[in-house]
Amino acid sequence: MLKSTNPTSLLLRIPKLASSVFAGSPSEKTGTTTPSKESSNRMSTDTASASSSSSIPPPTTQPLLFPTHRKKNPSHQSHTQYHAEGAPRKHTPRMMAFPLGYKEAAHQWWTSLSSRQAEQNVLSFIPHVREAAGPSVGARLLDLANSDPFGQRVWRSSMVQLSGKNRALNEFSIEREGEDVDNTLVMLHGYGAGLGFFYKNFEPLTRLPGWKLFALDMLGMGNSSRPPFKIHAKTQKEKIAEAESWFIDALEEWRKIRKLEKFTLMGHSMGGYLAVSYALKYPGHLNKLILVSPVGIPEDPWAVNADMPEPETSTMAAEFTQDQESIVHQTPVGQNAEYVNAKASDKKSVASQPNTSTTPPKRPLPGWLVWLWDANVSPFSIVRFAGPLGPRFVSGWTARRFNHLPSPEKQALHDYSYALFRQRGSGEYALPYLLAPGAYARSPVINRIQDVGRQVITPKTDTTPEVKEHGFPIVFMYGENDWMDVAGGYAAEEKIKKRIEKALLEEEEEGAAEKENGSVKVVVVRKAGHHLYVDNPEEFNEMVRRELKETMVANRRRRSDQEQ
Repeated sequence: MLKSTNPTSLLLRIPKLASSVFAGSPSEKTGTTTPSKESSNRMSTDTASASSSSSIPPPTTQPLLFPTHRKKNPSHQSHTQYHAEGAPRKHTPRMMAFPLGYKEAAHQWWTSLSSRQAEQNVLSFIPHVREAAGPSVGARLLDLANSDPFGQRVWRSSMVQLSGKNRALNEFSIEREGEDVDNTLVMLHGYGAGLGFFYKNFEPLTRLPGWKLFALDMLGMGNSSRPPFKIHAKTQKEKIAEAESWFIDALEEWRKIRKLEKFTLMGHSMGGYLAVSYALKYPGHLNKLILVSPVGIPEDPWAVNADMPEPETSTMAAEFTQDQESIVHQTPVGQNAEYVNAKASDKKSVASQPNTSTTPPKRPLPGWLVWLWDANVSPFSIVRFAGPLGPRFVSGWTARRFNHLPSPEKQALHDYSYALFRQRGSGEYALPYLLAPGAYARSPVINRIQDVGRQVITPKTDTTPEVKEHGFPIVFMYGENDWMDVAGGYAAEEKIKKRIEKALLEEEEEGAAEKENGSVKVVVVRKAGHHLYVDNPEEFNEMVRRELKETMVANRRRRSDQEQ
């Protein structure tokens, strides 16, 4: 399934490929590159041991990507232009392919922050919540009571050691001091990312009483350990299962270490795909599944409709080329935006006919992307091979992805992204085993989603009956300018609803309706793209809090019924 690649030919292709991957077009020639410098900073094993009772320390940034000392271009002073008639028209200056200059890029490469410090710099923007480590409990509680309007919340960061060599998960958690934990939310990031990208969600999502939040870096990504990724299976089906298990087995082992019997699982993009895989392999542990712009839902990726326009929001290339400020501040465009205003009957009709004219077109993939994919060369490999040019290539993505945020946050996220991308390759090499070129799953979720929440927990024996799941709520979330197609979510919704109907009809024992717990919904966040949790965090957080409240009420009712 995967082709081998010649390292020498890869080095010669780096400038052109990096220009395509991080800027969307090969607009700048950079010449040959030098191998990257190995970082001398090692990841700490437990930042919770820091002796401070205050919030996460102020960021240590490298003001390279968004400097304030440069002379302003007069043409950029104002974003308003006027027609001859005098009517104002908004204008956004065109962004450079790679905003970070050669000199600044080399400086960042040479003096770059450790990935742990870069993560802490991003997390320092979280308000109110304080670090758990500190002097006396009384002094800490008094400090929290005076600073946190939503209770005495504290954060902890640690490396959770798993079995085997070089296997550990980076964990960030928030809970209230002195409060019993009744419910747990676990958050998984997307491909190649890290838990720090959820920094705008941690505080708002922990305002509800009785909840503890965990955010994890998946094995081989973020600041988790990075063991070698190897596949030993022979058939494609076995390779897919082995690649999925590489991640979800680690998640299950972590769950056992933390002694979580039931929890709500939320995953973004590939994290959503793997959350589905986890629910199928390890049943009986989820209260709710929240899939945030999940990858790998649709099955028919090569359907092309020549009559449709080709909006940038409909393909994976948009991940590297979309200007996030235009997504957040301008009028919604693209297929997902049309779904927001569509009638429920229209959504159902389209979901049942995925090849109709309202399905976003699937454009032919560029040759460089197919070449990279088949060779199992990740974008992060290019960053590592590029050496001093690595930060410059990364700026082509971060400057677009985070250009709607304040400058200090942009800079911190750029530093964090580069610190993660330059690390040794590991979990990133699972991508071509799970997804075909263009981010379509080799084992599409649409073919499996109806079985989520319907697995056998304990098989039947001679003395005990079979114990099985009776469904649980599943929520699909998309941005209205998301390059992930919301039609896949509606198609999955229809399959889940049919499975619920089938379960009620097949169940013969009395009280089947009372046991049934399955439900499904699709929600769309306005003024947001694929990274909806950071594009429109206010609306995203409110929607998720609503789901957490519903889960809290359902769990209380379930416990009350069990006690009677």
